[in-house]
Amino acid sequence: MDRQGETRGDPPVGCGLASGRRTADPVRSPVQSSPDPASQPKVRLSARSVHPALADPWDSALAMGPGTVMAVLTATHGPAYRNPGAAMAIGPDSSLAGALSSGCIEADLALQAQQVRAEGRPLHLRYGQGSPFIDLRLPCGGAIEVMLFALRDFDVLTALSRARAARRQASLHMFPSGRLALDGSGGFALTFKAPLRFAIFGAGAEATVFADLARSLGYDHVLISHEDQSLEVARAMGCTVSRLGDLSDVAKLVPDDRCAALLFYHDHDHEPRILQRLLDRPAFYIGAQGSRATHTARLARLAELGVPPEARDRVRGPIGLIPSSRDPRLLAVSVLAEVVMAAGDQVVVPVLA
Repeated sequence: MDRQGETRGDPPVGCGLASGRRTADPVRSPVQSSPDPASQPKVRLSARSVHPALADPWDSALAMGPGTVMAVLTATHGPAYRNPGAAMAIGPDSSLAGALSSGCIEADLALQAQQVRAEGRPLHLRYGQGSPFIDLRLPCGGAIEVMLFALRDFDVLTALSRARAARRQASLHMFPSGRLALDGSGGFALTFKAPLRFAIFGAGAEATVFADLARSLGYDHVLISHEDQSLEVARAMGCTVSRLGDLSDVAKLVPDDRCAALLFYHDHDHEPRILQRLLDRPAFYIGAQGSRATHTARLARLAELGVPPEARDRVRGPIGLIPSSRDPRLLAVSVLAEVVMAAGDQVVVPVLA
């Protein structure tokens, strides 16, 4: 039976969601026993501003270079911390990017990676229930199957990185030998989607706080505003900003169906022309701040401008999971949760150094 899931290692620039599917690759149990924890190498963490578990394993592997070993979760049985498709890059210095558990097996995987480098052959391991590694338990109570292989196809990873940076969906196929290929068929397939992107239109605290929240979590984002103060504040926070103009660049701001467009205005007169342009784009989420009465008036104005009912129905309001959120920070959290839920998949954006 095919198994599919999503990775939790993402990153950021151009990196997105990955789902895994195993077609036909029986796991070979290792003959060696798990080493004593005291003998395991000290795992050195990458010099990053984020926890290594949040770093994108595939782009990180490119930076780590020759000697890198990939650990990929190919199957889960019962409860598990990660879904099939999750990956971790193990550098030649034992630095890690990504995670397959909450820290239960990462040190052991780093040790197993040494054997993979020395012998040049992939390993297929099982941890948890039914594993020969009786001293390595998974607190969740399930079992996972992991493939470790020495990374050699750097040209394939380079092409994958470029596709992700360009927000193009790509499929990476991993074969029992450790060979990688883009697209095609067979092996264990990872499908990478574009990451979520937030186009944030507005002015004031609500717009800048939401932009800063998106930035802090590593999401691709841009704040588009006509107000100097909002642009200056957001820029100082480290957010990506753009001055609101004639909206001729909306196609660039909202390029595909992995984009969410949000309007945070108290002066709602700014909204109609923006919404008209946004409704021509494939954004999966379009929403605007305001009360129910404000939203009713908003839709009436769009109707006056000739926007058809099916298009008007795409505009959400009031936005956010928490009703009547009047604090900008609470509103930001509420709206972000709603957008991620509307995306219809688990979305975790890893952050690159």
